[in-house]
Amino acid sequence: MFDYFPALRPILHRLDPEEAHLWTLRALELGIVPTQPLMLDAALRTTIFGKSIDNPIGLAAGFDKNARVFHKMYRQGFGFTEIGGVTPRPQAGNPRPRLFRLAEDEAVINRMGFNNDGMEAVRGRLVAHRTADMLVGVNLAANIDSEDPADDFVTLARRFSPHADFLTLDISCPNTANGKMFLSPGPLQDLLDRLSAMYGDLSAPKRPALAAKIAPDIEEEELDKILEVLTGFGIDAMILSNTTIDRPEDVRGAQKDERGGMSGRPLFNRSTALLSKVYAKTGGKLPLVGVGGVSSAADAYLKIRAGASVVQLYTALVFQGPAMVTRLKLDLADMLRRDGFQNVAEAIGADHR
Repeated sequence: MFDYFPALRPILHRLDPEEAHLWTLRALELGIVPTQPLMLDAALRTTIFGKSIDNPIGLAAGFDKNARVFHKMYRQGFGFTEIGGVTPRPQAGNPRPRLFRLAEDEAVINRMGFNNDGMEAVRGRLVAHRTADMLVGVNLAANIDSEDPADDFVTLARRFSPHADFLTLDISCPNTANGKMFLSPGPLQDLLDRLSAMYGDLSAPKRPALAAKIAPDIEEEELDKILEVLTGFGIDAMILSNTTIDRPEDVRGAQKDERGGMSGRPLFNRSTALLSKVYAKTGGKLPLVGVGGVSSAADAYLKIRAGASVVQLYTALVFQGPAMVTRLKLDLADMLRRDGFQNVAEAIGADHR
C-alpha cells in the first residue's frame, strides 16, 4: 500500500489550516485523491443504528460540514460518516483565524462556530449523493443568533429524518453562545419533549436513531443529571466526546492557549475515561460512539474495550492522511484475533468484565 501523504503533508501544513482543509475537500470532490484498498474482514464487520457496516471506523462531524464529500470517504476506508454540524440557516461562524494546528501534539484547536451552508443546501447534497448502503449521520446545531435553539433542533430533525440513519444532538459545543445551553437538565428536557411531540406526528416510516454528544469537561454531578434525562427520554446512543476546553500540562504547541475546543491526541485519555464512565453508569445497555484522540488501532481498540460500539476520528487525518485508516483496520483486526475475539461486538466493554 503506497502512502503519498508524507510527501504531501509539508505542503499542506505550510497553508493556513482552514485553507488546507478547503483544498482537501476540493481535491476529494474532483476525484484526485487516491482511494484506499478495499478491505473486507469479517472481524471488523458490525452493526450500529440497525444497519450492518463493513468496519467500525467512522468519520467524525466537522470534516464534511456541508455534505460535499461524505460519499467519497467510504472509498478512503470509513465504515460510516457524519456530516455537519448543520444549522437551519446558513451562518459564517466565528471570525478567522479560527483553526489552529498543534503539530507537536498532533492536536487541533478550533473555534469555527458552526460555519455551514444551512439546512437546505446540506440536505440537497445529502439526498443527491447518499446511497442505500451508506450509514450516514447528521450533526445538528442551533444558529448562533437563534431566539429558540430548541426549535432549531426540531426543525432540523424534521427536515433530515427521512435522509439519515442517525441524528446527533450536539449539546456541548464550546464555540457558540447556544452551544452548551442544553447541558442544563431543564432546557434539555424541553428539547427532548419537543422532539417527542414532533416524532409523534412524523409521517416518515421510521425515525432515525437519536444520539447526544457531550464534552469531556462535564462534572460528575452534571453528568448524572444529563444521563437521567437522556435515558428517561430513551436516547438511542451517545457520542463521547466533543472537544475539550482544558489544556493538559503536556501540550506543547505554540498556539495551545488559543480559545476553542481541542481535539487530537491530548483528548484521548479524558474522552476515553468519560466513555468508560458512561458505559458503567448505563450498564452497557446504551450504544456508545467513541471519539476523541483516535490515531491508531490501539486507540480504537481501547475505546471499544472501554465500551464503544464504534469509533470516529478526524484530527488524525490532518497529521497522518487517509492511509492511516487502512493501517488502523488491519491492526485492529489483528488485535481482536490476538485476544480471542471473533468480531468487534464481542470486544465491546471487555475491560468492564
